[in-house]
Amino acid sequence: MSITRFPKGFLWGASTSAYQIEGALHVDGRGKSVWDTFAEAGRICDNTTAEIACDHWHRWPEDIALMRAAGFNAYRFSIAWPRILPDGAGRIEPRGLDFYDRLVDGLLEAGIRPMACLFHWDLPQPLEDAGGWMERTIAEPFAEYARICGARLGDRVRDWVMLNEPNVVACLGYACDAHAPGRNLGFEAMLRAMHHMNLAQADAMRALRAQDSGYTLGTVSNISPVRPETNSLADIAAAARWDAVWNGVLLEGLYNGKIPEPLRDIMAPFVLSGDEERIHVPPDLLGINYYSATTTKHQEGGWVDTGGGDGKCQRFTGMGWPVQPDGLREILNQLRLRYGNPPVYIAENGAAYDDLPDPSGRVDDTDRVAFLREHVVEVGKAINDGCDVRGYLAWSLLDNFEWGFGLSKRFGIVRVDYETGRRTPKASYDFMAQAARANAVEDGAGG
Repeated sequence: MSITRFPKGFLWGASTSAYQIEGALHVDGRGKSVWDTFAEAGRICDNTTAEIACDHWHRWPEDIALMRAAGFNAYRFSIAWPRILPDGAGRIEPRGLDFYDRLVDGLLEAGIRPMACLFHWDLPQPLEDAGGWMERTIAEPFAEYARICGARLGDRVRDWVMLNEPNVVACLGYACDAHAPGRNLGFEAMLRAMHHMNLAQADAMRALRAQDSGYTLGTVSNISPVRPETNSLADIAAAARWDAVWNGVLLEGLYNGKIPEPLRDIMAPFVLSGDEERIHVPPDLLGINYYSATTTKHQEGGWVDTGGGDGKCQRFTGMGWPVQPDGLREILNQLRLRYGNPPVYIAENGAAYDDLPDPSGRVDDTDRVAFLREHVVEVGKAINDGCDVRGYLAWSLLDNFEWGFGLSKRFGIVRVDYETGRRTPKASYDFMAQAARANAVEDGAGG
């Protein structure tokens, strides 16, 4: 059995998001978010809400203790925009900032590097009422929100993430209605929302950089290799088009200050003079969320010729997503070759399975252990290829409110009993703890 070792200082840990774990939606002056509205409209498949979720708002010391016991040295969490600015802009709610003050101090005391994400999908409803990400005017309140958070927490939080998965928000929340805000406006709306998120994150990074030149600034997106279903020219062309959308809008903007060439005409109505220069803010550290590769096939009658899933794949997660660890190494090498080997870290990687606890509440989640192990090994291979990968954070620390699926899907390495709030580490938690302590993983199967 071989061992994959990682560089000194490599980050090991987990990620979460505020809306999915905090609960306490009506506590300490928090404003309403688009996800509250979405849930109130009956759009959550199991009819649950995030009112309690994991009750992290009250149980955060316990969650930090779990990370400390695992030997984690990094934690990516999100700040809830509606807790800081209940109206999206203007009036500041100090009790929201007080909570993240306590959380950050607790993380540092435990020897854990806090990596704060400013937007993980919970857009304040008043901003959505004004047009949300469909309007370029949203960039100004987002930059101001970034300044407010930096001014309060920046003496201790040195790593700032602007957005989480802007492509997913734009696709599922604006192009269609699977996620909040559920606008269902079509493909061009997706591109418009993504462009405005590019503007907002660039303005926020500049605002934070002006505040403190020592910050590590970045953003996080769901990046995946796009593969044609067959070797036909039509399928290859379809893959190139979707790659320009899913990966290119964000990455070309950040690293090259360009709109991807295949999209220039369709994006021209909302890309103004000077925008390409404005969105050109190469991050200090780019977060990659990876779950699977994307397989495309040509479909007549539409610009976006994407197909679903991968018929050649033999394994799928509880979400129905194909298990394709090799795609993680592939996309890391694409980043290396296309963008000059930028520093990156895996900000999310994990899988939902139908976890079944034993009588003690323990979960022997061998499928998740195998998933994590295989992907971590692929990260090691990418590092050996020359990729500048600096960390691996599992998604997620806790079972949580999985957006439109509610509490029905479990991604956590720690099981949460939603009736009692009890946390029980799973076998996957033990795997991550072993990896963090050893800064290495064994390549073989098993826990």
